[in-house]
Amino acid sequence: MNETAKAQPRKVAFLGLGVMGYHMAGHLANAGHKVTVYNRTASKAGQWAGEFAGTTAATPAAAAAGGEIVFACVGNDDDVRAVTVGPGGAFEGMGDGAVFVDHTTASANVARELAAEASNRGLGFMDAPVSGGEAGAVNGVLTVMVGGEPAIFERCKGVIDAYARAVTLLGPVGAGQLTKMVNQVCIAGLVQGLAEGLNLAMRSGLDAKLVLDVISKGAAQSWQMENRGTTMVDDEFEFGFAVDWMRKDLDICLAQGHRAGALLPVTALVNEFYARVQARGGGRWDTSSLMRLLSNP
Repeated sequence: MNETAKAQPRKVAFLGLGVMGYHMAGHLANAGHKVTVYNRTASKAGQWAGEFAGTTAATPAAAAAGGEIVFACVGNDDDVRAVTVGPGGAFEGMGDGAVFVDHTTASANVARELAAEASNRGLGFMDAPVSGGEAGAVNGVLTVMVGGEPAIFERCKGVIDAYARAVTLLGPVGAGQLTKMVNQVCIAGLVQGLAEGLNLAMRSGLDAKLVLDVISKGAAQSWQMENRGTTMVDDEFEFGFAVDWMRKDLDICLAQGHRAGALLPVTALVNEFYARVQARGGGRWDTSSLMRLLSNP
């Protein structure tokens, strides 16, 4: 649990217990909140309840019933719609004034769509995608990018602090998702640049790990270099943020770039490189597996 979390205990729900949500919900329970969880695969919810002090529900609506805040971290736009406005969706079970906080990396459009529907039902809504990967979720140090109304944000921030090191309101609904797109665009370019640099080092006969140790102390330093450089050199990719997920995210970025008239040529190129990784069977490899396209062309 993030030791800075100081929110008074709340009755909350968490929908989606994947590699991120499982730990995020756990931090909420460890912080003293009364947590009810829902997961599409019920056995995963049962496993969670056996590890943490919480309960399970058979539908999002049942999980949300009586909750002050309902959190979700699912797969994509369609999944978010399913757990909110689909049959047995959370919006059916939420009481007047309750808030839905969506941690899914999805489109800004679906955030605005669901915020409007929430408002019609007397509910609050925030889009709040996260960055920090599975390690950030496990350690409770995620970065949370929020779009929503200031008053709703202030009601929820202290609870979100249970699994975050930074929770920032960027603007109205949709701003969180737009910021996450910027985050993913920057990561894509950094990982490709790191892969190219390390491949050059290795093919030039340098000790790539020594190179990393040196350049990580200068202007080339990045989170990707610090956390993925060594494993890239070791050709290890069976962990981390999956290529399949990154491709989904980059497709969202490219669609937004088209709508906004923002050119994203490097992002488009790296997205195609990830398609090649998928074609090699690497859909579940970490995003740093771009290295494989260079080390084993």
